[in-house]
Amino acid sequence: MERRRGWVDRRRDSACGGVLHVPETVRLRSAGGIEQVTSEPAARWTLHTATSTYVITRAPAEAGLVLEHWGAPGRDQPWTAPDRLHFATLLDLAPLEYAALGTRHTTTSELIVQRPAGHDGINLRLADDSVRVDRDGHSTHLQALLTDPAGDITVTLHVLTSTRHDVVERWAEVSHVDHGGHADPTDAVVLTRVFSAGWNVPVGPGARLHTLVGQWSREFQPVEVELTAGEFSIGSRQGITSHRYSPFVALQTPQARGASDDDAYSVALAWSGSWRMLVDAIPFHSHVRVSGGLDDETGDVKLQPGQRFETPHMLGIWSPHGLTGLSRAWHAYQREVLARDLGPQHRPIVYNSWYATEFNVRVDHQLALAERAARLGAEAFVVDDGWFTGRTSDRSGLGDWHVDDAKFPHGLEELIDGVLGLGMRFGLWVEPEAVNPDSDLYREHPDWVYHAGHRPFTTIRNQYILDFGRPDVERWAADMLTRLLTTYPISYLKWDMNRPVTDGGRPADPHGREWSIQHTRAYLRVMAMLRRDFPHVTVEACAGGGGRIDNAVLAVCDVVWPSDETGPRDRLAIQHGFLSAFTPSVMSSWVTDEPDHINVEPASLEFRFVVAMAGALGIGADLMQWDPARMQHAATLVELYQEIRSTIHRGTVFRHGSPTDDSYAIQYTTDGKVVLLVWARGQCPPSVRIYFADLQPSHRYRLRGSDVVLSGSEASERGVPVPFSIAPDCDVLVFDRIDR
Repeated sequence: MERRRGWVDRRRDSACGGVLHVPETVRLRSAGGIEQVTSEPAARWTLHTATSTYVITRAPAEAGLVLEHWGAPGRDQPWTAPDRLHFATLLDLAPLEYAALGTRHTTTSELIVQRPAGHDGINLRLADDSVRVDRDGHSTHLQALLTDPAGDITVTLHVLTSTRHDVVERWAEVSHVDHGGHADPTDAVVLTRVFSAGWNVPVGPGARLHTLVGQWSREFQPVEVELTAGEFSIGSRQGITSHRYSPFVALQTPQARGASDDDAYSVALAWSGSWRMLVDAIPFHSHVRVSGGLDDETGDVKLQPGQRFETPHMLGIWSPHGLTGLSRAWHAYQREVLARDLGPQHRPIVYNSWYATEFNVRVDHQLALAERAARLGAEAFVVDDGWFTGRTSDRSGLGDWHVDDAKFPHGLEELIDGVLGLGMRFGLWVEPEAVNPDSDLYREHPDWVYHAGHRPFTTIRNQYILDFGRPDVERWAADMLTRLLTTYPISYLKWDMNRPVTDGGRPADPHGREWSIQHTRAYLRVMAMLRRDFPHVTVEACAGGGGRIDNAVLAVCDVVWPSDETGPRDRLAIQHGFLSAFTPSVMSSWVTDEPDHINVEPASLEFRFVVAMAGALGIGADLMQWDPARMQHAATLVELYQEIRSTIHRGTVFRHGSPTDDSYAIQYTTDGKVVLLVWARGQCPPSVRIYFADLQPSHRYRLRGSDVVLSGSEASERGVPVPFSIAPDCDVLVFDRIDR
């Protein structure tokens, strides 16, 4: 598998200016270990993914690079300048890969540089022989150096592709050149906008735009916008990706026929802090431009001479199979490149005790829950909030990460030994970025929290946020987690973040407006440290549910928690949207006793289990309230999940319909098996027939537990009736391939 290693900087930030480093460079090497590098004077470069080509050429007036083609190989249609310009320059209309204000004048730019003299803008030009291409057997990494005639600013554009997946990865490095070697602080330039890339998506004029929106407990709701003309903007100013918008868009032509038809494109930002994405549909243009990167309202980047800044990475995908094809391409990339493995080791069946205890954590109660969880087949037992000193409610204790002697009079070892003795792994919940005012940590370090000058402190959930951009705070967090993981045999860690960052910044610090960048990079560094130094520990990323989920997080964790909403019908709707951009192998989902809040139609226990089986199954119900019959039946459902888990996590996904329909199904397909999860509305099972997607017509399958045998063509053309044998409102059908 190809693993991506270049997103997380492991070097320390300089002073408090936490963005002024150079992250690890991606080095592409040939099979023989010799790097193949060429500096190409050519005017055209073709980069290949698994199924597409990305073709770029020199821009007019050598003003950088322009997109010539993105899509199916052999369909290249070179960009040609319009006959008439009128109220625009040629570069305002050209599909530039990266534009700066001063190079462009009247249309959106990715880079805005404010100079000490007070004027904005730079005039970027592509230098002769400045395009470098590194190739190995699968990957191509293009770098293009753009310079400003004034000689003080350079921009290096990066484009990375691989024939093992369909993602085009892009980012930029901006450097402030020091010619004299005696940097004067007054010579600093400010990057008031420093986006990662501009994507020229050939779907115009206008576009059918898809994205994911929501709020706490209602994340990942799909929306469609007919963007005939104008600018569409989404983002976060919260220091995290947010529950409100996901850094992800998909675009089709306005005439696209359906979810699986026609060309479609998707762009995502791999960044876990404040961000912004713009989609600009200029009237009468053949391309719709997608720009994105760091939020440019709440922060900027200051560069002294001799310093440089690397942007977050953006990812783009083309598919000839519409939105369904895009989802599958994202899933394949996340499975094959971002995940460290796909086995059950880092996707165990978790029992989490939060809903059974909340803050009332007692060792005898936890042991009783653990005994029942083990009987169900749980593989890991996780103690959530409430295990540490002074934590009797959400008003105190947060930040004091020591075992509460009152709750564990014989130490945490008593519970851990009991859990391990039952054959399960042991895990803990932590929230390293937050602190209660009523805590020893805050009393010792009140200067560690974000605070906007003389304004009153902002509390949410009775807590403040620690300034992770400070090296001493980052060091404290890394040391605290290292202490826990070396003191106790912990092999599962749930990292939570239960409020947004407010009042970010350090007014006396010249780099204080870079707080979100510094905080996010510190978070990613600590997460990467956990993976590097404690490879046996499974890490679950959470932020009050789905408040921090993106491709950068997926590169440093094993599973994510999509929502705090665990009511089964509401959760099914959240997971439907989640799967449009993220693979089921990272989707942690629990069976709980919690009610729905939006769709309040009753649902069976089996319905709850099948919803949770759609990703990484967990259980969070109060098992002390379950009678023996319920426990036994739940154990059989856990056993069923263990049989199909590999197909759920590795298979290609096809969603049949919508959770708002009378029936809804998700199909998971591997070479040897098809798993169909089906849900229905109402207590009387409707007559439901599912027409399978994307099976080889000649392959033959047997429905497990029956004598039904059918071919791929029969399953696709005639469909498969759903017997609803598990429950009146859900079913699980497993088809094993028998012709191999």
